[in-house]
Amino acid sequence: MGFVQADPIRAPARAQDLTLRHRVRRYAAGDLERRYAALDVEEDVFINYGFVTRELHALMHPREGKPRWGARHRKSRAQQLLEFVDAGGAAGVHPRDVDAHFAHGRVTNYWGGSSNATTHLLDDLHYRGLLRVVRREAGIRIYAAREFASGALDAAARRARLDALVDAVVNLYTPLTTAGLSIVVRRLRYAAPQWRAAIPAALARAKERLARARVDGVDWYWPAGEHPADASPPTAVRLLAPFDPVVWDRARFEIFWGWAYRFEAYTPASKRKLGYYALPLLWKDRVIGWGNVAVRHGELHADLGFVQSRPSEPAFARELEAELDRMRAFLGNQSGLRA
Repeated sequence: MGFVQADPIRAPARAQDLTLRHRVRRYAAGDLERRYAALDVEEDVFINYGFVTRELHALMHPREGKPRWGARHRKSRAQQLLEFVDAGGAAGVHPRDVDAHFAHGRVTNYWGGSSNATTHLLDDLHYRGLLRVVRREAGIRIYAAREFASGALDAAARRARLDALVDAVVNLYTPLTTAGLSIVVRRLRYAAPQWRAAIPAALARAKERLARARVDGVDWYWPAGEHPADASPPTAVRLLAPFDPVVWDRARFEIFWGWAYRFEAYTPASKRKLGYYALPLLWKDRVIGWGNVAVRHGELHADLGFVQSRPSEPAFARELEAELDRMRAFLGNQSGLRA
C-alpha cells in the first residue's frame, strides 16, 4: 500500500488497524503500534497523517523551506528542544519529559483549541523531518532526533521524486476520475511542500502516462498495465474503515454505489444519520449499507443499516457471520471479548 491513514478514534478499533486487517494475514488490533519499531515504516504526513514505508518517506524529505515556527525566539526554543531530544539517544524522549524541562506553556492549535506548546513544537519538528517517532507509549508519540543527507536535488531528480509520489497515491486510490485525480495529487502539497509549485506539472504528466477510459462522460484513470476487466469480486462481506482506500473518495463512492456515505464522528449526535463510527458494509462488489460495531459486556454487537433492504440470499447471512467472526478474532483480548 505504501501508506495507511491513521485516526485516533477506536470504535471498535483505530482506522489504521481496521484498514490493515483486510490486507495482513492474522492481523490483530494494535499490531501496527506494537510492531512499529521493528517495521520498515515511519509515522508522517502523506496526503493525510498516517504510516508510510521508509521508501516513500525518503521521497518526501528533506522538507525544505522557511521554518514554520516563524519568530526568532521560537526558533531558539526549537533548537534547544532538538538538542535535548538528541541527547536522549535512539531510545527517544517522552513529550512530558521535554515539557518538564522547558515548561513552554500553551498555544492555540490548528482547530482553535489550546495545546501544549511543547507538543506543538515537537509536531512541527517532526513534520520538518528533524524528529522521528520511534514508538508510542499508551498512544503518545516518543521522539528521537533525525538527520537527513544535505545537498540540493537537481531538476531531474526533483521531477522523478514527485512523479514517484504521484504514482504512489494513484496506486493506492485508483481508479480516479479527473476530479479525484486532481484532488489526491494536489494533496501532495502536504507530503512535499518544498515542491508545491511543481505539482500542477506533475499532475499533467500523470494524465499522459496513466491508463484512461471514458465512461458515461467521465474520464477515469488508473496505473498503466492494470486491466480492471480482469478482476472479479469475491463472494464476501467486509466491514471497511471510514478511510479505507476503497471508500476514501466520497464522490467516487456515490458514482459506484448511488448513495452518500458520511463520517459522522464529529457530527452532533442529533444530526447523525448513520452513526458515530459507521463502517461501510461491502457485499461482493457493492457497498450496500453500514455497521456500527461495539463490544459490550464481552460480546460483539453489530448494528447494521442498509440503503435498500438486507440481502435475502443465504450466502449473505453466511458471509456476514464469517466477517463478524473475523472481527472478533481481530479485536481479541484488546477489547475484552469472550471467546
